This record gives sequence, C-alpha cells and structure tokens, in this order.
Amino acid sequence: MAKIAMTTPLVEMDGDEMTRILWQMIKDNLICPYVDLKTEYYDLGLKNRDNTDDAVTLESARATQRLGVAVKCATITPNAARVEEYGLKSMWKSPNGTIRAALDGTVFRAPILVKGIEPNVRNWQKPITLARHAYGDVYRNTEMRIPGPGKVELVYTADDGTETRELVHRFEGPGVAQGMHNLDNSIASFAHACFSFALDSKQDLWFATKDTISKTYDHRFKDIFQEIYDAQYAEKFKEAGIVYFYTLIDDAVARVMKSPGGFIWACKNYDGDVMSDMVSSAFGSLAMMTSVLVSPQGCWEYEAAHGTVQRHYYRYLKGEETSTNSVATIFAWTGALRKRGELDQLPELVDFANRLERATLATIESGKMTKDLALITSIENPQVLNSREFILAIRDMLEG
Repeated sequence: MAKIAMTTPLVEMDGDEMTRILWQMIKDNLICPYVDLKTEYYDLGLKNRDNTDDAVTLESARATQRLGVAVKCATITPNAARVEEYGLKSMWKSPNGTIRAALDGTVFRAPILVKGIEPNVRNWQKPITLARHAYGDVYRNTEMRIPGPGKVELVYTADDGTETRELVHRFEGPGVAQGMHNLDNSIASFAHACFSFALDSKQDLWFATKDTISKTYDHRFKDIFQEIYDAQYAEKFKEAGIVYFYTLIDDAVARVMKSPGGFIWACKNYDGDVMSDMVSSAFGSLAMMTSVLVSPQGCWEYEAAHGTVQRHYYRYLKGEETSTNSVATIFAWTGALRKRGELDQLPELVDFANRLERATLATIESGKMTKDLALITSIENPQVLNSREFILAIRDMLEG
C-alpha cells in the first residue's frame, strides 16, 4: 500500500536518554512504514543544546509558531549532577519552560484509560484533565545564593525612573533567594484556554491557587479568572450545564481524592507539573498520560508528560534488557499527526492516528504490556514485553 501523504511538516523535537531510543523505534516501526513522514527536525538532546548555547530550543519554538504543530520527545533539565555528567557549559533552563514561554500556551494533560488498569483512587470513574499554565513561576525564575548578612529586596523601577521596593528578607547568615514573575496577558490567555476547553469538552472547570498566603501573586490569578468568567463565559457555562469554581489548592487536592473525576483542574505552572504526575500515577502510570501545549495563536505541541527514564537508559547502555512504557510517546506522535491531518484536511492521516491509538490500547488489553503495567493490571497472566517487543506487538495489532 502507498504511504499516507503529508502536505505540511511537523516540527520534530528529539530528546534524551531512553525516550530518545524509544522515539526512533516508534518512528521506524509504527509511523514511517505507513506515513510519508515530513518533519522539520530539531535536536533538543542535552549535548546539542549545550553546543548551541540552547539556541536550538528557541528555534524549535519559533518553528512551531510557523508550522503550527510540533511533537516533542522528553528532555533533560540539568541539575548540578547533570552539568558534571555531561560536561555542560551552563545549567540550562527547562526546555519545556522555554518553549512554553515562547508560545504562551496552556498545557492540557489527561490520563490514557485502558481496560485492565484501574485507578488507585477507587472512586475515580472518569479522566481528570490537568490544565497547566505554561508561563512563568519557578520555570522563569531568577535565583541567588546569599553569602552572608544583608538584605534582599524586590525592586520595581518604572520607565520614569521611580522605584518601588519591598523587603524580601534581612539575612543574618547565608541562604538562598529567588524571584518569580507572571504577566496579566499570559494569565488571561490561560483563563480563556481553560474556559474554552471546558465548553468544548462540556466538563466542569476547577481552578486552584493559594491566594490566602500569596495575597498579591496568586490572588492576581484568581481575580483575572473571575473577571473573564463573569464578563464572557458565565452565561455560556450555564447554557452548557457545567460549572466553574475557584478553591484553594489544598482544598482542591482533598476534593479530587473524593470525586468521581470527569472535570478539568486548572493549576499554575508548578502546581500543574506536580499534580499531573500525581493524577497520572494514580490512574495507572506516568507513561499513560497525554500532554499538549495549546497557544493562543492556535499552535499545538504534543509531548509525553514523563521524563527521560534515566534508570532504564543506563541499563540500556550496559546492554541490559529494558521494559520501558512507550505509550505516552506514541500518543504524542498520534496527537500531532491527528492535528496535522485536521488542519491540512487529510482524513487518511487522522484515521491512521486513531487506528494506531486503538492498536496500542488493544495490545495492552490483550495482555501484552510493559513491566510497569504488568505490576498493576487486573488482567490475569499478562505477558511482559521488553521495550522493543512491545512496540513490535503494537505493529502486529495495527496490521492485524
């Protein structure tokens, strides 16, 4: 059969460690045999990011703005140990944070549900979608080590030269300090994305921060959401029969554990990072979660919500067998291919993405899965496959 044609390339952002290995396996076995794949390739592996002084990351974000759809492999955000391990010139910032800041979008993450993998929270019956603000907070912070006694201040200097100062802390000895920021326009874009997504999917929307403690920073999020909701979405929500409400982040955590699911939970950047891992793990596996960044300009960047699976990569380098779950990375590719097909009016490409997703889930439901799922499945006598075997089993299901 002829391969499915594409008209516009995807932006392809390669990554690091075990997910980089899976990335190539997925392309070789599940995509390229069936699709005449067109991508604009960017190597976001840590060594290349270091070689380019991280310019490649911003280039990939700009390409996404130009082409509209991207697919991204998991990447390393280096800490001090990684700097030493890779001999880096700098402790480069999170590539996801850089891309999110450039696109000013919202990240929507939802668990991939499959028969035989039941949620650890017994009353969860429907998916919980995390809407994560994709700009600012600790991902765009400025940090400082304080060597000794002195004071740290926040200083705002207006364009006319006037200054406003707030004391952060008067240090009596060594310590650390950091500054964070956010933008009204970005918060507003986040709010619009969440309200629109809720209406499109007809799901209730929860939003949670800690405005009782962060009385200016977090309270600004709360106020902007409420102002936009009251002015533009209240009647639409009422007509759709769905609800928006705000609560404190700690109260939201307690409510989530007792809920049946089936709603959108909007969080600030860091909260969304943490809570999406909690939700995905409780639904079954960190490797069973979709993630898409949506920008106000209509750009879409699909990725896996988990990391680079460092432990498995070290085993792989030693020639040892690994059983790494590739489902989220496969779904990143299918999400991007589906969106490319929708935008370019290529129904064959959309259908292929849907079929590959169904084949992936059907493989698991047939009892063939990676070790992480075999440990938690309710399917009797599951067959544990290694990383490559699982991808090949999906290919057999796709062609069956």
